[in-house]
Amino acid sequence: MADQQSVLVIGATGNVGPHAVAQLLDSGVETRALVLHDDPNIDRLPEGVKVFHGDLADPDSLDPALDGTTAVFLMWPFFALNVDTVPQVLAKIGRHARRVVFVSSIGVHIGLEPVDNNCHAYVEEQLEKTDLEWTFLQTTGFASNVRMAWAHQIRAGGVVRSPYGDAARSPIDEADVAAVAVRALTTPGHGGKRYVVTGTEALSQREQLRIIAEKTGQSLRWEDVPHEAARDAMVDSGWPPAYADGALEYFAMLEAKPETVTSTVEDVLGRPPRRFHEWVAEHAGDFR
Repeated sequence: MADQQSVLVIGATGNVGPHAVAQLLDSGVETRALVLHDDPNIDRLPEGVKVFHGDLADPDSLDPALDGTTAVFLMWPFFALNVDTVPQVLAKIGRHARRVVFVSSIGVHIGLEPVDNNCHAYVEEQLEKTDLEWTFLQTTGFASNVRMAWAHQIRAGGVVRSPYGDAARSPIDEADVAAVAVRALTTPGHGGKRYVVTGTEALSQREQLRIIAEKTGQSLRWEDVPHEAARDAMVDSGWPPAYADGALEYFAMLEAKPETVTSTVEDVLGRPPRRFHEWVAEHAGDFR
């Protein structure tokens, strides 16, 4: 059936999208990527993908990319775009595709994200109102988040300054998120499912840094930053205030109760997710 399928990947050049594109292509699925005209990360896309230019802020611009598609992989760029056009974008998708996999957040699963704070919960609510066959991937933090948040600090002096060092998360390899998405996009039985997608184990941020030190052969140190100072820095760097508040509230919770660990990846794929140790070993050069 792969030759009858055509999947559009929205969010194709982020952390998960390139993996989804590559895995869809490997499965023999016609794969399309929606990118901005000035996307600086277009080189992350593998050969063989059909590139379409469009902007979620302009729903009409999606028509060429959607024409002939059967399914859509969706990530919403909350940091770059508000949710004003979500209903129109979903209406456009519904005129062409029958299936949508939306990469959401575990914050929705635990009730931390209200629908009015421009986050994943709102998109989930809007998808539920459509006739689309939707699947939500309510993920924990991506393993690659540590590269984005810590790599420059590690290279600058070996000290990571961040809040809530004892907060324990179950980081998920973004390639595993993509694999679950591809399975839901291309096979039946996943419609209406809310999959909580996690890594193999809960690791405190200090433990994650220790693993990075071990895999890179460096001496690294954690230094806790107070809540308010962290919030100010996050907002100054572009985080929406409500999003920053929600993230910090969640990390405070995780100091008392580690993040959940589920069997979703193994249940869907028939294999366990990759360990954080494996991800770090593969990307050790990014921290040197």
